[in-house]
Amino acid sequence: MDPRYERLAEVVLDHSLALKPGQVLRIEAEAVAAPLFLPLHREAIKRGAHAYAAIDLGGLKELLVAHGSEDQLSFVSPIALREMDTIDAAITIWSETNTRSFSRADAERRKRQLAADQQLAMRRRDRISRGEIRWCGTLCPTDAHAQDADMSLEEYEDFVFRACHVLDSDPVGHWRRIGERLQARAAELGTVRELRIVGEDTDLAVVVEGRTWRPAYGIQNLPDGEVYTSPVETGINGTIRFGFPAIFGGREVDDARLRFEDGRVVASEAAGGEPYLKALLGMDEGAAAAGEIAFGLNYEIDRFTRNILFDEKIGGTMHLALGMGFEDLGGRNRSALHLDLICDLRREGEVYADGELIWRSGSFLREPEPARDIAHVR
Repeated sequence: MDPRYERLAEVVLDHSLALKPGQVLRIEAEAVAAPLFLPLHREAIKRGAHAYAAIDLGGLKELLVAHGSEDQLSFVSPIALREMDTIDAAITIWSETNTRSFSRADAERRKRQLAADQQLAMRRRDRISRGEIRWCGTLCPTDAHAQDADMSLEEYEDFVFRACHVLDSDPVGHWRRIGERLQARAAELGTVRELRIVGEDTDLAVVVEGRTWRPAYGIQNLPDGEVYTSPVETGINGTIRFGFPAIFGGREVDDARLRFEDGRVVASEAAGGEPYLKALLGMDEGAAAAGEIAFGLNYEIDRFTRNILFDEKIGGTMHLALGMGFEDLGGRNRSALHLDLICDLRREGEVYADGELIWRSGSFLREPEPARDIAHVR
């Protein structure tokens, strides 16, 4: 067995989840994720947890979208909701054998099925915000993801494990040190009233006054590396272009451009996948508003891979998410959608905080004051 999978499992269990004896742990994945699933399950048992498997064969949701009735597309299992209310910890391994299985699916039917799925995700997010459950999403390298990233499987494995820092002498210590730096950055951004993002076909004002910024350092995602918040719901105005494709629900939106007025999208276009983008914007009332604004700060992730777990953290980018916000950060927007869109600022980008230039060409211009404590964000 590849020891890097063992190391990744240890970081997830000991750093992300801080798993304790007696806790009930759900591990969710497709069967293709077995190289990571097995060490996670074994090590969780060794730590005294009650681990159990939720294995998807793959292709089941495609069958539902293709053949299900309207009631079936919108159905949310009460058993799954009860399960989410009961467990202490959960791991989702986002690994697929076919990342394009929904490419030709009917956009409206897929939208309804995704909205049903998101009800469970929203229940999980609410429990996370109340400190009732710990959850981490990660990835097991597969041929499908390697192909999306234009790499061989061996190259992609190297990329994934490097981004997760599992080969460091002390991976848990690395992510804790990252947490200290990102907490300092988050504290600094917490004093800002308004950000202005300037780049290619982009001039966007985003009000963040009164909102809390959070450092992301391996607790809910591995790999990680960002600071994020929920913007003021009526405080976004201007235009923004997302140079990287957005991948959502197995379909792609290429070169999206949005215009905001008072926090809502009033005009949208895309070079590819525009009908799908418009369908997502119409998913519900909150889908056309922004729920997140974030800086990507993992400079080990230096290329686009068509996987949002990695791409939203590309060092030197920012991303804006349409839809669901973070209530515990001050966000009030509720939606079944959370669509991350990435703006590449590594060449021309500038970001101003209350009129002062703080970011140029993919980097902050100065280091913040050191943070004293990050315990409250764990």
